[in-house]
Amino acid sequence: MAGKLLNAGPEGRRRYVALGDSFTEGVGDRSKRLPNGVRGWADRVAEHLAKAEPGWEYANLAIRSKRLRHIIDEQLPAALAMEPTLITVYAGGNDILDFGTDIGSLMRDYESLVAALAGTGATVVLFTGFDVKVSALLEPLKKRNAFYNQRVREIAAKYGAVLVDYWCFDAFHDPRMWDSDRLHMSKAGHKYLAGQVLDHIRVPHKIRPKDWEPPVKPGLREWERRQRRWVHDWVLPLFGRKLRGITLGDQLSARWPEPVRVPRKGGLKKLLRD
Repeated sequence: MAGKLLNAGPEGRRRYVALGDSFTEGVGDRSKRLPNGVRGWADRVAEHLAKAEPGWEYANLAIRSKRLRHIIDEQLPAALAMEPTLITVYAGGNDILDFGTDIGSLMRDYESLVAALAGTGATVVLFTGFDVKVSALLEPLKKRNAFYNQRVREIAAKYGAVLVDYWCFDAFHDPRMWDSDRLHMSKAGHKYLAGQVLDHIRVPHKIRPKDWEPPVKPGLREWERRQRRWVHDWVLPLFGRKLRGITLGDQLSARWPEPVRVPRKGGLKKLLRD
């Protein structure tokens, strides 16, 4: 099992609670059979926990588009009430993309969130953010992202959290690790990240990176075609939602709002079938 990193709670309770936004909800890893139509790295981590040691329970409170304030107000109280023994949280990425964000204030709130989670005695797992090369339009946000990552590293050290330094994962420079919107991981990306999280908390698994041939660089005409399609399918709808003051998560609920016992065989899909 995971040695000293993962300790059981009272009466041997093992409960994993995931908090956050689309990153943790699983956007980009499509699955029609699962809640909200996605699977994601956190589901995969929960399933491997159950395979390694039966009895793990799992809740995933993450909802796409949520800002840090939403996670603190809506997800934190529920997570604390569940008395988890393992917590993963990625929060603040959507705030970084909002041009009016005060990054200093954001990170003070982030530290308050981590302090509350660490106070439970659970193992807490934090993530830096990846420097996604989406468009030159987002380059002004690079310094903000770097500041965010540095503070996450410092906060992880201060509160004894496990740090998954996503920023450093060279595998994500391959475009095939990303979904068509270029902001969310593809299924391959989610699987890779699940393996990284399991490695960091010392849980055995057999997840292996994709053995791909080097990506083929598109010609100019193909590159222009892809750019036009990306702008039409993703950029314009995104700005349209911002102008209307709505998000993709407004009508969604948490995928696993209450702890469920994860089957050792068959995973969460078996739970739904049963």
